[in-house]
Amino acid sequence: MTVGQSRDEHFMREALAEARKAMECGEVPIGAVVVRDGEIVGRGYNLRETKKDPTLHAELIAIREASARLGGWRLIGCELYVTLEPCPMCAGAIVQARIERVVYGAADPKAGCAGTLMNLCDEPRFNHQLPVVAGVLAEECGQLLKEFFRRLRGKQE
Repeated sequence: MTVGQSRDEHFMREALAEARKAMECGEVPIGAVVVRDGEIVGRGYNLRETKKDPTLHAELIAIREASARLGGWRLIGCELYVTLEPCPMCAGAIVQARIERVVYGAADPKAGCAGTLMNLCDEPRFNHQLPVVAGVLAEECGQLLKEFFRRLRGKQE
């Protein structure tokens, strides 16, 4: 971490690096990292278009990698950093994986289920709830998405 940079900003920058990888291969630029004890144990970026698989969101890829690396599906002691607020599928997977904290950058007004449309991470009827921190490097995360869609529209015209 650099001087003056918070822990959350540091790991969100790592998630942004993953999002840029998605953008380079023509995917919507969303990136995620799973962190345990200050170490990244899982990384992911969107691969839905590349692999033609609707489940290949950045969060799910990072969760799968972390589970494989840690040797279990319960990601106790782990935090997830993601550049865009998790959708219902990803928020559900976060709860199921027992992740202990989620930090996201840009809010998702169309599908955000970690506080915008609803908060599946804090649903009391589930057997696991977790805190959500919203808006870390939100402007940078949002700008990357805007740039991607601006380029996409330019190609379609």
